[in-house]
Amino acid sequence: MKKTVLSFCLLLTIISFNFRAAAQQKTKPVNSNDNNLFSAGLASAFIGGLYDDYYPYRLLKQHGNFGLGAPARLDGELLVFNGHLYQTQSSGKTTEIADTGKTPYAIVCFFKPVKVFEHVGALNKAALFSYLDSLLSNQNGIYAIHIKGKFKDVKTRAFPPVDKPYLPLAAMLDRQHFFDHTNIEGDLVGFRIPAFMEGAHITGYHFHFLSADKAFGGHIIDLLTDDITVEIDPLTSYTMDVPQTADFNNFDFKKDRKEEIKSVENGKKQ
Repeated sequence: MKKTVLSFCLLLTIISFNFRAAAQQKTKPVNSNDNNLFSAGLASAFIGGLYDDYYPYRLLKQHGNFGLGAPARLDGELLVFNGHLYQTQSSGKTTEIADTGKTPYAIVCFFKPVKVFEHVGALNKAALFSYLDSLLSNQNGIYAIHIKGKFKDVKTRAFPPVDKPYLPLAAMLDRQHFFDHTNIEGDLVGFRIPAFMEGAHITGYHFHFLSADKAFGGHIIDLLTDDITVEIDPLTSYTMDVPQTADFNNFDFKKDRKEEIKSVENGKKQ
């Protein structure tokens, strides 16, 4: 009788353990970052003039090791690469920064490329984007893109820090500082965001650059590639932290900022 009871108890234990193990294998944690694009803030709010920092870098790094954004008060450009934070200031100086600061706007993911392509020869910016379009089959897909290699020319920009009252970014294009480097090696960090995410994100292609020696960077204005390697990570979800600030609460989201975003992306009025 005792053996029968012990055997029955042992059987129940095994069944219970296997059930829990199966459930754990099939169920991802609610806060899983796999294949997720995380946004601190909204692109349209940032483009519209919300430059005060609010989201800590240390928390941003919990959501991704790859991405881009802006430092506080529009002080240059921000890039996240291999878990490190880099700031390109309006002087052109690019440095790795500590995660003790905050950002007004940034997007990141944990980069895990599933496709790798090699391209030999020159591509200008338009040709590069066309080439990427040929690789990214889902027009409504969210893609993180890393491009590494040699560049015949790279033109980037950064804004200087600003003080309140803030103007929309498109109204400050005359304040941009441009940098041009030839025959340089480095990395492009960026995304292609589908049209249905417009407003919350900058749709289309958006890239920042970091030179191999980590001394030069910024938002890409123009380029001419040499031999490059393209790594692609398709993302399947996105989450967003909504700022809890008075300026955000009173921001007018009804205004159409499509043309403003194009101007800011290309560094000139359209």
